[in-house]
Amino acid sequence: MSSVAPIRILVVDDHTLFRRGLTALLSRDPQVQVVGDAADAGQALRRAQQLQPDIILLDNHLPGVNGVDALPALREAAPGARILILTVSEDETDLAAALRGGAIGYLLKTMEGDALITAIQRAMRGDSVIAPEMMSKLVAAYRGAVTEAAAGEAASARAEPAPAESAAQAAIASLSPRELDILRGIAGGASNKEIARAHGIAETTVKIHVQHILRKLDVSSRVHAAVIASENGLL
Repeated sequence: MSSVAPIRILVVDDHTLFRRGLTALLSRDPQVQVVGDAADAGQALRRAQQLQPDIILLDNHLPGVNGVDALPALREAAPGARILILTVSEDETDLAAALRGGAIGYLLKTMEGDALITAIQRAMRGDSVIAPEMMSKLVAAYRGAVTEAAAGEAASARAEPAPAESAAQAAIASLSPRELDILRGIAGGASNKEIARAHGIAETTVKIHVQHILRKLDVSSRVHAAVIASENGLL
């Protein structure tokens, strides 16, 4: 029997049947334990402060205060908790607000149970987890922010954009065929495990490749790497 303590989860959703169903689903896996639930932001704050869970699964559309608006208070109530938005909303505005508010991930209620368990485990390791369906919207939002910043700089100094573009192209050209395949997987929103399965290699090997890719592209996040891949036609 494993000596590793289960991941303690607080479920926050205003639909009673969904909370019960999700609790029953998660309870089938010995690696996780639902320690409490809440139907609105106020209850969630009280339960989070009381229980200090490892993970908070937070619906966005709650009565009174939306989930994304409750993020700062929840993070203060349970500083050690990682918060995953679990919602039906595919709105990029909600996605951006959730990530700005400190959520470690944004998941859709249409996902499979096994995929949710995997996302919870990745979040516990500190990985950001974004629903694959939302990855293109995240990249678009990121590119929009970068474009606005670039426009502001260009207004004061009309610098030729070619050097930065050439630098990105040169960085991509330095990637090996395997690294290019993995970068395409990152841009598509795949996890390291999913990339490993797709290419028949170990997950640890994928992690090493990802580190090399981030270093060669001179970026610090998978999202930024995905943006570069999108801008250079790798999707």
